[in-house]
Amino acid sequence: MAHLKPSHTVRQQLLSHELRIEPTPAQRSETFDVYGNTRAFFSLNSEHDTLEVVALSTVLTTQPSPISNDMPWEDACERMRYHRQAAYDPAAEFAFASPYVPRHENFLAYAQPSFATQRPLIEAARELMERIHSDFEYEPEATDVSTPALQVLQMRKGVCQDFAHIMLACLRSLGLPARYVSGYLLTSPPPGRPRLVGSDASHAWVSLYLPGPPGSLGEWADLDPTNNRTPGQDYVTLATGRDYSDVSPMRGVIHGGAKHKLRVAVTVTPASTIS
Repeated sequence: MAHLKPSHTVRQQLLSHELRIEPTPAQRSETFDVYGNTRAFFSLNSEHDTLEVVALSTVLTTQPSPISNDMPWEDACERMRYHRQAAYDPAAEFAFASPYVPRHENFLAYAQPSFATQRPLIEAARELMERIHSDFEYEPEATDVSTPALQVLQMRKGVCQDFAHIMLACLRSLGLPARYVSGYLLTSPPPGRPRLVGSDASHAWVSLYLPGPPGSLGEWADLDPTNNRTPGQDYVTLATGRDYSDVSPMRGVIHGGAKHKLRVAVTVTPASTIS
């Protein structure tokens, strides 16, 4: 199962996509998951020494509009609570715990210094993002996909996936909906600027829900704790879900073979440089 087809949204248009699989699969299909992401399923029934999966996509991205929502975070929490006869907001699902993002008092304790009384939600969330960036060390060897978020909180080390899970756990512990975003970063840094952490690899960040006026849906605001910035035109979104388990780039089962090696490479370039 692969989540390798970029999303088609208001801020990101998918112009083309091709998924090459060698050897040729015996079965192959493409469907949408419950969150609207495109996922590809394939299976191979014959023996093979290598499996190569290559996703080639062209997307047109735009810079997100400035956020003008200044709702206090307590009001946002209250909007997400169940109220009899009130309209259901689908974003409320992302306020609950998920397989990789538990609710725990330690996450609440870490988040609370940023969430002063009546502080605007987006302002508090940005400070939380900045603190995670400052307090945690980017260390690829410190964790793997199975490392619990609580352990990462204690170690203060990890990678983009871990930092996204930490921020999600903090926000959800407060009762705030937030979702996990899987995607890529543009590999070419601006002149004179250092290469961003996460380039040439799959990346992950957080999308926070900002409730709208009564009777209307709100908006999602992306935040990247790994790089302490708001994702912009140089980010490509693959899929969104509750956590990594919903949108892992590829997962499956291999039968047979005592050993195997996995190699992953990601290249993101401006279309003007593609020959």
